Amino acid sequence: MGRRSALDTVLDCAAIAALLMVSIVGFGPAFGGTGYLVAGFGALALGLAIALLGARLRANILMLSAATLLVYMVFGGPLAVPTTTLFGVVPSLETIRALVLGVVFSWKDVLTLETPVGAFASVLIVPYLATLVASVLAFSFALRLRRAAWALLPAGVLFVVAIAFGTRDAAAPIVQGLVFAGIALAWWAWRRSQDRARRIAATTLDSSAGTQAPDAGLARTRFALGAGLLVVALGVGLTTGGLLAPVSAREVLRDAIVPPLDLHDYPSPLVGFRKYVRDEKDDVLFTVKGLPDGARVRLATLDAYDGVVYNVAGDGTAGSGTFTRVSGDIPNDVKGDKATLDVTIGDLTGVWIPDAGYLDSFHFTGDRADELANSLHYNRTTGVAISTLGLAKGDSYSMDVVIPKVLTEEQLESHGLQSLSMPKATGVPEEVPSLATTYIGDADRPLTQVRNLATSLSQEGFFSHGLEGEATSRAGHGAERISALLSADQMIGDDEQYAVAMALMARSAGMPARVVMGFYPDKYAGASAEQQITGDQLHAWVEVAFDDAGWVAFDPTPPKDQVPQEEAPKPKSDPKAQVLQPPPPPQEPADLPPDLRTDDTDQDDDQAANPILVTVLIASGSLLALIIVLMTPVVVIGALKARRRKARQTADRPADRLSGGWDEIVDRADDLGTAVGRGVTRRADAAVIAEAWPDLPVGAVAVRADHGVFGPGEPSPEEVDAFWSEVNDIVRGMHDSRGWWKRLRARVSLRSYIGRRLESRRRRRRAS
Repeated sequence: MGRRSALDTVLDCAAIAALLMVSIVGFGPAFGGTGYLVAGFGALALGLAIALLGARLRANILMLSAATLLVYMVFGGPLAVPTTTLFGVVPSLETIRALVLGVVFSWKDVLTLETPVGAFASVLIVPYLATLVASVLAFSFALRLRRAAWALLPAGVLFVVAIAFGTRDAAAPIVQGLVFAGIALAWWAWRRSQDRARRIAATTLDSSAGTQAPDAGLARTRFALGAGLLVVALGVGLTTGGLLAPVSAREVLRDAIVPPLDLHDYPSPLVGFRKYVRDEKDDVLFTVKGLPDGARVRLATLDAYDGVVYNVAGDGTAGSGTFTRVSGDIPNDVKGDKATLDVTIGDLTGVWIPDAGYLDSFHFTGDRADELANSLHYNRTTGVAISTLGLAKGDSYSMDVVIPKVLTEEQLESHGLQSLSMPKATGVPEEVPSLATTYIGDADRPLTQVRNLATSLSQEGFFSHGLEGEATSRAGHGAERISALLSADQMIGDDEQYAVAMALMARSAGMPARVVMGFYPDKYAGASAEQQITGDQLHAWVEVAFDDAGWVAFDPTPPKDQVPQEEAPKPKSDPKAQVLQPPPPPQEPADLPPDLRTDDTDQDDDQAANPILVTVLIASGSLLALIIVLMTPVVVIGALKARRRKARQTADRPADRLSGGWDEIVDRADDLGTAVGRGVTRRADAAVIAEAWPDLPVGAVAVRADHGVFGPGEPSPEEVDAFWSEVNDIVRGMHDSRGWWKRLRARVSLRSYIGRRLESRRRRRRAS
């Protein structure tokens, strides 16, 4: 069959490039921005260059693998991890580390991080590496294999990878799928027609009957007609697909991945409520600038109660326990008033980050900005942010937030309660449901019922933190403490007890309620002013979910000046005698991903003391895994050749063993780069091989093979063993006469396999 023209090569490359581009676009919804396009299209261009150079040099799979690995490391910095490079181009040690580790960990990050993930370090390795490998294979198959369908396989795999690592919201699913299918079918049909025409032309040339070549004009007409029908079909599908196709959920891998962080492993911040209002009453916990009047700063949202502590739901129920890593930009579909807040941390410590409303963007500033950014996690359902690294004095950040509008009571009157699946509350005191029924009374409207609970607690109770000069009030919110509050002649407590009591009452009446711990000042200074938040401004309140209104805040805590009059408060000499509620029983350390482990995670001293060793081990393991993947084809090819050799040497008939020995010589010569004219006599083949290796007795071995195959009788076992001994000497001499590079190429070359398959096909065609 004749060689393909330069125009054919250009059309092949253009078609494969178009297929790969369609696949790359599929990464868009998950990555956002334009970084994935730079990484993907850059990898496509590099893959095309490798494939073209490999086709020209007739490089084997080992050479292509080595070239792909080299290109991945050299160009991966500016294309996939530009923030780690020097001057945006030159790879640094951090670049090499990111590229090596990214081969393993970047895939996990894409699935577990909050979308869009494009702003995270190293995640662009996914579209870069996937496209590079797919393009090298697809272009190489299109340029070097006769069957075009093999080139569609890597492009199709990349298309599927983009879907699997994407989101439920595809870029343009119908258009993307139809365009990919249309290009693939059109190119495949064109390649088949081209290959068929060349085969007929070659047969005509070899035939003595003088068969005429097919009419080229008719072939072009048929192809044009087929292309036209395909375009019409695509147009009809594009127009009607959205109307006729059933609506179904888009299945992606990230939906099957368990979130990497469970906040149930962290103590509830509500346990330390009394500590802040007692020991840090006048301490500046943080300063905030840009806080709108009436807005509240949230620290934690809690919706699970077990009789000991109010906490987040560890199983992710209702979304409260599902925290994922996020970048600076955070998707947000909440409607409300936008604001920009600048926060500087003072004496506040812990993993919980003060924020307001729901985040649109979040950026750390200051000396620890990069470290804190890598530890940022967010729950889009509750609007709570945390840093697994933990906050420290001097940390600062800026955030763009959306604060939902607060509806008036008249507006809320017409709204019912949302139907939500809330975590089951256990250990609830028996006084809670009965008192809730009493407080709700005969109210039938949801808003009135909730308001009756909040108002009853606020009006009938008394306020006290239990500090010096105040009425006795124990800390804590366990079942015993809430029972004592509700059954006492006078209810005395603070936000911690009243918020928990109201939330439990609302839950007992079937209302979706949760406890929120946060801050708001007694007097707002205005959005343009910088406001200091102290421990005395810490509060806890209750939120109840209403239809089309979201979570609405209610304050059941009595005013601070509403203190019991019948009992004169007794001074306390030591306010620290107040006993904090004990924390939950010790638990195993949170099983954080390797890149999220911090100094706050309980680890062995030896592990914490050797982060460099851990990094080296991970990098070495990743590099070893990559080498194993690249060397697998080499091992497979070597095993196939060893199996072929054994089959020849142990054939049933002695004559076949002699013939197989000669085939072994011919195949080794072919792999070493000497083109042997298959299908001619052994003596003719021996003449070609002897020109390349004049010192080896190839001709004598060919004669001996002919005598054994065509001579009278069967060769004896001794003759066969002697013949194979000569074959081994010749094969060894052929290898030893060439340099190490040619010997290495010969070991992984598939030329002998391809040559024998082509010879077999020619024989079958002639026989037919």
